[in-house]
Amino acid sequence: MKAIYLESINAPFTLIEKEKPVAGPGEAIVQVKAAALNHRDVWIQYGRYFTKEYPAILGSDGAGIVTEVGEGVDKSWIGKEVLIDPSTDWGDNPGAHSTNYKVLGMPQDGAFAEYVKVLASNLHEKPAHLSFEEAAALPLAGVTAWRAMFTKCGLKAGEKVLITGAGGGVALLALQFAVAAGAEVWVTSGSDEKIEKAKELGATGGINYKTENWGKTLKSMAGGFDVSIDGAAGEGFVQLVKLANPAGRIGIYGGTTGMIGQINPAEIFWKQLAIHGSTMGTNQDFAEMVAFVREKNVKPVVDIVFPLAETEQAMRYMEAGKQFGKIVVKVG
Repeated sequence: MKAIYLESINAPFTLIEKEKPVAGPGEAIVQVKAAALNHRDVWIQYGRYFTKEYPAILGSDGAGIVTEVGEGVDKSWIGKEVLIDPSTDWGDNPGAHSTNYKVLGMPQDGAFAEYVKVLASNLHEKPAHLSFEEAAALPLAGVTAWRAMFTKCGLKAGEKVLITGAGGGVALLALQFAVAAGAEVWVTSGSDEKIEKAKELGATGGINYKTENWGKTLKSMAGGFDVSIDGAAGEGFVQLVKLANPAGRIGIYGGTTGMIGQINPAEIFWKQLAIHGSTMGTNQDFAEMVAFVREKNVKPVVDIVFPLAETEQAMRYMEAGKQFGKIVVKVG
């Protein structure tokens, strides 16, 4: 089979021929039709991820068709169109993952290949309204957005939510989920064009975070927020605390802009705020997210599709940060 290979830190992604995997007990083989990129893949390429096991076949997000199942797996899975829950070994505590927690695509071979081996318990039938490319765009970003917004922050219909960094995969799915759940959604972005595109997806409005005193401006436009979902951290996080309503909740799933600036603790305890760290999600989070997508006909935004052989170019496109939605590689 063809697969995308990362030989070592700072090496380019290259196309190789590799033996097709074989299903063991409790496992399934999925013929990958599409896979999606995540910033995790670039961090691994540069050696900035906590797991460092090279060489590797990356790819946490995949959708395709089950071609083989191992002992103990219902054979009715064969031929079904599926998407893959990328999480394994979460552990017994639903509040936080165990030290054995793993994400598909390192250390185990991932979805940047014509076939991938996964636990059959991690298979979910693809929602019928999604293409393979749209389905591949859903798993990692979708479960991250879902857990931060609903499991951790408990967003309810009618509440007001702020989502930072509109344009990224997690932020856009958080936006789509919140709109579908009946919330009033506002966004931030460094691009006015992306804010306008977010409005087309149902956002009420937004603010360019490059604007001077953007927090005060947004406060005058929208008032305060019951929930904020953030993947940036940095100095902007201070504004999320200031913008939070009493009893507000802030979910943080990333830190792309670095260390959080100085926060007045009185703003946290006097408003009785809750700040929730969140990473990926449990198998239950994933199942609930897929059910919601199916019920609400949510379609992940796909920015661009590359052929598998151009995965290295796709990575550089993502690194440039100009995308609006997920970057997908077509495998079939």
